[in-house]
Amino acid sequence: MSRRSTLGFYCLILLAATLNVGHIAKGTDDYFEISKNMSIFGKLYREINAYYVDEVDPTNFMRAGIDGMLESLDPYTNFISASEIEDFRFMTTGSYGGIGANIAELEDKYIVMEAYQDDPAVEAGLKVGDEVIQIDNELIQSKHNVDIRTLLRGQAGTQVVLLVQRPGEKDKRKISITRKEVKMENVPYYGMINDKTGLIVLTNFYQDAGKEVRDAMTDLKAKNPNIESIILDVRGNPGGLLHEAVNIVSTWVKNGELVCETRGRMEGTQKKYPTHDSPIDTTIRIAVLVNSRSASASEIVAGAIQDLDRGIVVGARSFGKGLVQTTRALNYNTQLKLTTAKYYIPSGRCIQALDYSHRNPDGSVGKVPDSLKKPFKTHSGRTVYDGGGIEPDIDVKNEALKTVTNALINQNIIFHFATEYALKHEKIADARNFRVTDDIYQEFKAFVLSKKFEYESPAEKELSKFKNVVEDEHNYELVSKEFTLIQNKLKELKANELVEQKDEIKRILTTEIIKRYYFRKGMIESGFENDECVLAAIKILNNPTEYKKMLAAH
Repeated sequence: MSRRSTLGFYCLILLAATLNVGHIAKGTDDYFEISKNMSIFGKLYREINAYYVDEVDPTNFMRAGIDGMLESLDPYTNFISASEIEDFRFMTTGSYGGIGANIAELEDKYIVMEAYQDDPAVEAGLKVGDEVIQIDNELIQSKHNVDIRTLLRGQAGTQVVLLVQRPGEKDKRKISITRKEVKMENVPYYGMINDKTGLIVLTNFYQDAGKEVRDAMTDLKAKNPNIESIILDVRGNPGGLLHEAVNIVSTWVKNGELVCETRGRMEGTQKKYPTHDSPIDTTIRIAVLVNSRSASASEIVAGAIQDLDRGIVVGARSFGKGLVQTTRALNYNTQLKLTTAKYYIPSGRCIQALDYSHRNPDGSVGKVPDSLKKPFKTHSGRTVYDGGGIEPDIDVKNEALKTVTNALINQNIIFHFATEYALKHEKIADARNFRVTDDIYQEFKAFVLSKKFEYESPAEKELSKFKNVVEDEHNYELVSKEFTLIQNKLKELKANELVEQKDEIKRILTTEIIKRYYFRKGMIESGFENDECVLAAIKILNNPTEYKKMLAAH
């Protein structure tokens, strides 16, 4: 056994002893089980290290063991190594030292996918669509995403030099960028949709999320004295800091109202979280937009607004994450993020959708069935249910994109066309008014043809399955002519899809082009008129009688 491995083994024995002492109070049975299993674990590690055919890397081997053990609990309980601490800190604070751009692998190249307004990358001239070849004289072709992120990030005030290839240019460019503290916005957009309705888009729950929402609300009221309603959009927001959710609810709810309560096994995990600041406005009509990717803190906000009858929820059922995580410091600058409690919103319900404590025989996790969901009451007496996310007051089902549109997106054809368009056109109309015209769409169709665009339609997939079945039964020759006729007809129909789905494709293309000029804020502004969720919210908010009726007990 190598000296390093021997040290690792004795560290395990020491850890076992520490765990044993810490759990004596739990009783003789627990003490024996912990002691027994730690002894088995130590022996297993020693035997593998001594006798396995190849040398075992102790760090990777133990990490695999830790990850496997934690995987049996839930997806939110994770070990954070010393090298991952900075990424974990970013998930909490939303800030890092860097250039303010998202660079990702695309078709075996590293491409700038998004650049953030007013951050160093944009100021230095980096553009979406640029291929990054070198970072500080280091070629990056064979590197992983995490390596690229490490090279780009660094202390504010330091410099990084990128060698990039811009589409349509023969020569490569060297772009020197001075890093700064990049702060990811919690509220990337707020503004007025019409004369009486404001919109606040909340995409994260990093530090100061509550302050950003409060500041947005204050500014909207100051500049628009006739404002009557507000839409808070948390669609796609995965959540974050619980106290920021409380701060956000405090913007519209009187001081002292319960927002949520946490309940866990250990002392200190049972805690109530009431509103604690003077609200900005307690009477303005509110609609919270949610979807299946709204989770955790997003659900606390939407659920509290719903349970307190402070506003309505519009969209699709939320994700259903009612678990609370805290971090515990471990040795050697590592940490454990673990689930310590469940949260309960004002009606008393927990909206956790998956029961990780009772797994199926195959190890999978099932959702709480509708038959086991319990009813609860909002402040006014409306019936709401636990066990499956936040159910909207107004359900809006957004239609899935057509197959041809998804293919154009997945094959990056829309992305590349938008890049070329932006390089040829220095300016476009403002985000609310720019639209892909029929002339631009004709250019796009020619671009698609030049890329030899191919995809399989749903009908073609089914026909292919049918052909396989017939061939397996050795009957294909009997229907080969008919099969060929159908196949050719489907190709004719598919060839017309760029015309049939023109409106949908134009909407996606418009947003992608606008991103090149007006960044994320422009993308949000451009989508108002086609956003079914926003339109549904405006309809009810503009009807005070129906709004009040919806919030009353039925």
